[in-house]
Amino acid sequence: MNFASPAAKVQMSTFLPARTVAADDTPWVTLSAGKAFKPLRFLGDDRGFVELLRLQPGEEIALHRHTGEVHAFNLQGSRELCTGEVIGPGGYVYEPAGNVDSWKVVGDTSLIVFVAVTGAVEYLDAHGAVTSRYTASRLLEIYRGHCEANGLEVADLVD
Repeated sequence: MNFASPAAKVQMSTFLPARTVAADDTPWVTLSAGKAFKPLRFLGDDRGFVELLRLQPGEEIALHRHTGEVHAFNLQGSRELCTGEVIGPGGYVYEPAGNVDSWKVVGDTSLIVFVAVTGAVEYLDAHGAVTSRYTASRLLEIYRGHCEANGLEVADLVD
């Protein structure tokens, strides 16, 4: 019987280098008073994005729809979903494509959430009409503009 590791059976050239982002590689980019994001990856062809999202206590995320799946893991602070559920540190939320929701930061601690988004996030008015749309390309443009305005190097975060 051969107990060779799976890696020993695969040519080393098939392993692609990891693309890492150190804590100081990307800045917090302000989206509005009390809301900022730290980009980690922008998926090509507007397939989605991965970010840290930081909101101050009391901040609200208005009614919005996800065109693709969303995975969100609270690293710090708590948020209350429109269903009344409170998600604290270490809590995970999966949102399927088409999900419509809103939420707010609760407690005295700022919220930091790791978010992996496929597709876009569409903010809606009371009648369901799209008022703004966040895609990978839009957030990449905001990130690049922030870096250029502040004399920062733009990290290669596009796959």
